[in-house]
Amino acid sequence: MTALVQAQPVLFPTMLKKRIGLRDTVSQTATMAYRALLRLRRTPEQWVDILLMPFIFTFMFAFLFGGAIAGSVSDYLPSLIPAIIVQSVVQASVLTGTQLREDMDTGVFDRFRSLPIARIAPLAGPLLTDTIRYAIITGLTMLVGFLIGWRPGGGWGLLVGALLVIVVTWAVSWIWALLGVTARTTGTVQGVAMLVMMPMTFFSNAFVPTSTLPDWLRPIADWNPLSHLITALRALINDGVWGTEAWWTLLGAAIIVAVFAPLTTRAYMRKA
Repeated sequence: MTALVQAQPVLFPTMLKKRIGLRDTVSQTATMAYRALLRLRRTPEQWVDILLMPFIFTFMFAFLFGGAIAGSVSDYLPSLIPAIIVQSVVQASVLTGTQLREDMDTGVFDRFRSLPIARIAPLAGPLLTDTIRYAIITGLTMLVGFLIGWRPGGGWGLLVGALLVIVVTWAVSWIWALLGVTARTTGTVQGVAMLVMMPMTFFSNAFVPTSTLPDWLRPIADWNPLSHLITALRALINDGVWGTEAWWTLLGAAIIVAVFAPLTTRAYMRKA
């Protein structure tokens, strides 16, 4: 009996592209962003912190510290609202790392890795969708400020300031993405992120002037990257001024992306 042996079709044709062009990379990143958007819509519990953080933080800090630090709540709001925006949005960026870790634990990224797509697309897509959360937090915090008496004089600076915060936070989220790819559990991502974010937030000019800090702590607060972002945002939304701090902040964001995006992609290729 002669066995009939037929040639099997090639499962991995050699005609597959080894390099993905820029147009395909953008298209695949948009597809991954849409997937992340569907996930965000179907998990409404993730919106709880987004909707509550602006109200809780703004009311708590305004009415607890307003009188003690600035003499009244209304005098404290021009300094407080930009600080609350930065604090809330940057802390929300940590969710980027935990979601990536969850996707890797469930094997979704293993499937992405087997596809002929740009390696950066599964990482950049969710990070792009996260900017929606940052925009909502920024808008809600401003709305709460308006409701309790905040009247900024920045005009167009409100929109520019919001865009600045969103862009910088998108850059910072690459740090959490690297942590999400390399950490062993989502708990590790959250623990390390909070260990970093809490001192950076409070050892800054967010809630008190740095002139009131001890001599050893004042230089740390002045050099804190969050202090530069908060100062730039205050100038934009309260006075409509694009100052030197805004340029330094953008430069820092560009450096973060240039360093951490390749590192994250490389770590993803090794561990996904």
